[in-house]
Amino acid sequence: MCPNCEDFARTVLLLGQLALYADVDGADLDFVEAVSPSLAASLPEPPPGMFPSDYDPEDGPAYPGEDS
Repeated sequence: MCPNCEDFARTVLLLGQLALYADVDGADLDFVEAVSPSLAASLPEPPPGMFPSDYDPEDGPAYPGEDS
C-alpha cells in the first residue's frame, strides 16, 4: 500500500462522516464549521491511480460567481 493511501482514505471518511453529522437534527454546526476546513486542509496528496493520468483539477465548469 502506498504511504499516504491510509491517511487519504481515513481523512476522506472523516469528511464524509462530518458531512453526515452536519445534516443531523441538533448537530453542532459551529463545530462542523470549525473542523471541516482544517480537516480538508489536512488531506494528503491523493494516492497514485486515484485519478486518470490526464486529469486536470483546473479544467471544468466555472462555479457560480466565478469568472469564466
